[in-house]
Amino acid sequence: MAIYRFRISFEDYDDVIREIDVLPKQTFLDLHNALHAATGYNPEVPSSFYVSNDRWKKGDEIAYMPDKQKLERGVALMEQSRLSKFIDDPHQKFYYVYNFDRPFDFHVQLVKILKEEEGKEYPALFKSVGQVPKLPGTPIVPTESAAKKEGDEYDFLQETEYGINEEEDLDMLDGEEQEGAGEEADNSRDEEEY
Repeated sequence: MAIYRFRISFEDYDDVIREIDVLPKQTFLDLHNALHAATGYNPEVPSSFYVSNDRWKKGDEIAYMPDKQKLERGVALMEQSRLSKFIDDPHQKFYYVYNFDRPFDFHVQLVKILKEEEGKEYPALFKSVGQVPKLPGTPIVPTESAAKKEGDEYDFLQETEYGINEEEDLDMLDGEEQEGAGEEADNSRDEEEY
């Protein structure tokens, strides 16, 4: 039996690529889950593949967790759609939108049709290049060097020189009070002279 090898790249991050091998009888949901196993993203969000032309123009939609409007229009569902039914070209392209709330767009292209390796489980990650971008709202995990410095206390105001040196500030206030007292004394003398 043949296998499809898809090259998947981020639309906005050309240097991040995943190549995934899948069986023609497998579904778009299998490809969706394999992609997110390779990226570490949560697969349980509304997403869609679109049959695409050579210019990545979106055509027929194959959806996961579609909204009511899409269901009423009769959109194809990932879990029911075999890959082989949507492959018309040996270099078939799909445009993939992950997470409609905060979308990432991907280009998915069939790059090879190979012979299945006996005993291998599919889908299978064939190649991984580059680090995937963090999703918006993802907490920042401290790096090793930051973790080593954890014992050191970081004083934002002091380190950024926005802090107030209390001694200087108090000295400045004392000077202002003395100047103000001197002015009041001068004003009272002026009034006495008239």
